[in-house]
Amino acid sequence: MTEASVDSNTSQVTTPGHRRRSRLPLRLGAAVGAGALLAAGLVGAASAVGSDESPAPAAVPAHTLTGYWHNFDNGSTLLKLGEVSPEYDIIAVSFAASTATAGQLDFELDPVLGYGSEQEFKDDIAAKQAEGVAVVLSVGGAEDHVTVNDDASASAFSESALGLIEEYGFDGIDIDLEHGIDAQYMSQAMEAVHAGVGDDLVYTMAPQTLDMQSTDTEYFQLALNTKDFLTAVHTQFYNSGSMLGCDGQVYSAGTVDFLTALACVQLEGGLDASQVGLGVPATPDAAGSGYVEPGVVNDALDCLTQGTNCGSFTPEQTYPELRGAMTWSVNWDANAGNSWSDTVGPHVHALP
Repeated sequence: MTEASVDSNTSQVTTPGHRRRSRLPLRLGAAVGAGALLAAGLVGAASAVGSDESPAPAAVPAHTLTGYWHNFDNGSTLLKLGEVSPEYDIIAVSFAASTATAGQLDFELDPVLGYGSEQEFKDDIAAKQAEGVAVVLSVGGAEDHVTVNDDASASAFSESALGLIEEYGFDGIDIDLEHGIDAQYMSQAMEAVHAGVGDDLVYTMAPQTLDMQSTDTEYFQLALNTKDFLTAVHTQFYNSGSMLGCDGQVYSAGTVDFLTALACVQLEGGLDASQVGLGVPATPDAAGSGYVEPGVVNDALDCLTQGTNCGSFTPEQTYPELRGAMTWSVNWDANAGNSWSDTVGPHVHALP
């Protein structure tokens, strides 16, 4: 996600006070690919369910705190999953890696984390889920290129993603592809993943700021194409220069206005408020630029949901169903004594 800047992110909806997760078995098995699903007519059917209604997020709280977990050592703090702050509702395991086959994903646990076995890691995933936390596998990041641009690579993506979900017990997939995407074929791949898992799929994205400036971008098209089962888009509102807000004005990164006016682009561009979250760095060291204090994140949340604590930009309407906030990363958060999650987490969970 940001490692290029640092070393080099009508199903059941629970209320914030009542966390509950249930896992459904894969409907079609990990070996069923996008091509087979399309041939059977199952992808189209899955996408059509509820297409005339509001999107149906998976069984996560109405307002969520999301954090990325490092499967590597980048000089922050090494954590096992069980050591992640309990404030987080969604943990994105970073990252699945590409293979020599276009679109295909693999995941290998880094020994530096101190797990004695892969089973211990899987047990940690299950323990977090028992606490009401969704654990998803993030794809991409700043370092890796995952190419999905035809039927074969879309099938390879969905088959391998379903296989990893089944093997590790992940709740879903996070798309953090930072080197370009093809909305048509990535939509096809994610429709197949949704068809394989069902409506319990937790499906998030972390596009870069530029990728969500217009509904004409491939990332925005992916979000709209898969809106019926998309849980949340957490745009990375950092490592970015000045950008246009929904009012056509230019806003500088690292301000409350940058968060609110750019989130407004998505809120007015066709996504439901429940599918829009604010992505920010946990500490100044977690990103090259764009860091804001946790209190500024809370102000942005208040501005968008209630019309209070705004900067110079005030949205024309409020969005009380806003999904919440995301950070890169739980490791950087822990490195600073969990000050980010301790401040933003309770605020997110208290949103109307």
